[in-house]
Amino acid sequence: MQNCDELRAELALTFAKLKAGEIKPSEAAELANLAGKMIGSAKVQVEYYVLRKESPRINFLEATPSLDRLGSANADSICPTIWRASSL
Repeated sequence: MQNCDELRAELALTFAKLKAGEIKPSEAAELANLAGKMIGSAKVQVEYYVLRKESPRINFLEATPSLDRLGSANADSICPTIWRASSL
């Protein structure tokens, strides 16, 4: 995972797999726990920069802009992995 959008997509896929019974709840919980630690780490980094009055780019929080992100939101742009997985 290179950024938080990819993390979000991976979590959505994990949710879809859990719902379909493809993974155990304990495995999904562990993945969610690790994701929370990754997000917490990025949050600490942002807070540190705020205290130093800096505004550097944090690659993990960056994403490639798309028309969906720049325009109106739709279900597919919010959580594309869930919609693709649920339509299978």
